[in-house]
Amino acid sequence: MVVMIESLIGILLFTILIVPLTLKNPLISVGDYPPAIREKCIELGLIEKREQRFTRADIIRKGTALLVFVFVFAFILKQFNGANTFWKGFRDSYLIWLIIDWYDALILDCLWFCHSKKVRIPGTEDMEEYRDYRFHIRQSCIGMALGLPACLAVGALTAIF
Repeated sequence: MVVMIESLIGILLFTILIVPLTLKNPLISVGDYPPAIREKCIELGLIEKREQRFTRADIIRKGTALLVFVFVFAFILKQFNGANTFWKGFRDSYLIWLIIDWYDALILDCLWFCHSKKVRIPGTEDMEEYRDYRFHIRQSCIGMALGLPACLAVGALTAIF
């Protein structure tokens, strides 16, 4: 029950961080858009062509969020879930990670992003790639894999603290 409450809080915080920024300026999140849309944005001169999908600032922002996640979750799981072993810290944090990841993929990406005209970038509005569900599911699978080392770190911290 505690994990479900923590997951709902995580979903709320994730939504508060992502949705308003994307609504205000969809180009802020363009690194998370399907490749064809990013290419069209380059062609339209809306973003610079770059070798990497994410800018240095994107990587720093996401890396910082990941580090905050590790330390905050280790603390929360230790205090509220009684996680005092590696396994319990890892298990609970990965379960919460998966719930938020699936919420992101299914609700935010496949339902909201794929159907909302408010996240469309001017000049790309009619592109079919906005409804590329497979892209979002693949990204979710990558997110699940990225969660493993983060949650392993949470497990280690809960065992150490």
